[in-house]
Amino acid sequence: MTPQTDSNHPGPSRPGPGNPEPGGFGARHPWLLRRVLLFTNFFLIIAAVYHLKPASRSLFLSALGADALPYVWIATATALALTIGLYHRLIARYSRIHVVLGTCAVVITVLLGFYPFLDGSGFAAAFAFYVFVDMVSVILVEQFWSLTNTIFSTREGKRWYGFIATGGLVGGVAGGMASSAWIREAGLETMDLLPIAAAIIGLIVGLTLLMGRTGLYREKPGVANHHSQSAGDWRAILRHRYLLLIAGILLLAQIAEPIIEYQFMKVVEATVTDRDARTAYLGAFFGVLSAVAIGINLLITPLVHRWLGVLGGLFAQPIAVVIGSVVYLSQATLQAGAFLKIADRGLSYSINRASKELLYVPIEPLLMFRAKAWIDMFGYRLFKVAGSLLILLLTQWLPWPLEAAQLAWVVVAICLLWMAALTRLGSRYRGILDRAEAIAETR
Repeated sequence: MTPQTDSNHPGPSRPGPGNPEPGGFGARHPWLLRRVLLFTNFFLIIAAVYHLKPASRSLFLSALGADALPYVWIATATALALTIGLYHRLIARYSRIHVVLGTCAVVITVLLGFYPFLDGSGFAAAFAFYVFVDMVSVILVEQFWSLTNTIFSTREGKRWYGFIATGGLVGGVAGGMASSAWIREAGLETMDLLPIAAAIIGLIVGLTLLMGRTGLYREKPGVANHHSQSAGDWRAILRHRYLLLIAGILLLAQIAEPIIEYQFMKVVEATVTDRDARTAYLGAFFGVLSAVAIGINLLITPLVHRWLGVLGGLFAQPIAVVIGSVVYLSQATLQAGAFLKIADRGLSYSINRASKELLYVPIEPLLMFRAKAWIDMFGYRLFKVAGSLLILLLTQWLPWPLEAAQLAWVVVAICLLWMAALTRLGSRYRGILDRAEAIAETR
């Protein structure tokens, strides 16, 4: 990897990833090819993740049980906190594409290293593997969207983000259903999903190299921090009120997510007791979740963005979670838990994802990369710690602990705060969007 000479306009000076030969294939045919390859890239990322998630969840429930989930979420946040500084130095010094390629190489190596140690379902290996999978799912997805946000304008993003995000949803269906089929039909065991995921990530490496060498990653200008130069730490977010509001709504959502996950995993643990059967169920569930998200993305997201705008899309998830929480409160069954989980993650992976990424598009690329690293990688997990501690407090530490179903009242309260923060974000988004469009008109 070669250092960048200008962090605000990254890319090597010679032909290579992100800086192709003039007149290359990507330069001659950029319009359709870029979108198809981004769709395929996101498809592969989520397909790999949905081979790993069922395995990590099933192994963890077998070794430690659902009541230990808050502790592993706290460990994940700690691990991300320890790596965020290194990640910032890498994206400031090296090409974004080179960082992505290096990340994929590390993930493949670690997956193959885990493979021989998980068969006995020892608690240490299961705990560490869960942490690793959670980190991988965050880092690979956020790296993908960070690269994508630097090459599209807001107008292009509104038109194409739904299509690109659908690639991940199709990957979720394919990955979830395939992971279930490997066990139910092919006779594989839970641990055998690891080398399959490693092979899929190898395909991501090849596709990223192809996009870099054909010039399909080309950064656009954006709106910088109007108070100061882009800082490489969390203080850049605090000085940028718009980014601070984005962080607020996303992190409120992240406090609710572990509570919903805990409620779902409690009923899965009680209902499906065999490890491989649980892995197959979770794989199939993740496939169904992605299929629901595809329907939302194709049928609802474009209409909401057209008639209600980005903020309208962001309101959909908290409203659906309130409804799902009421259902779960009335009957804490596997079906109710699955409905609540789909209401949360199904909308998060579809209309909320497409709407959230459009909030970042007007921001200057380097500031956006760094802000997303703090908000989406570290901040998400930091607030998941808050949710995890809340679970421990209410279900284990209080003299009169609550049942999983009773946590639905907490989720409803969080959603109300979430929607209030979205209302505050609206005027800021319109203002910064006007500034971004003014910059584009002067170029």
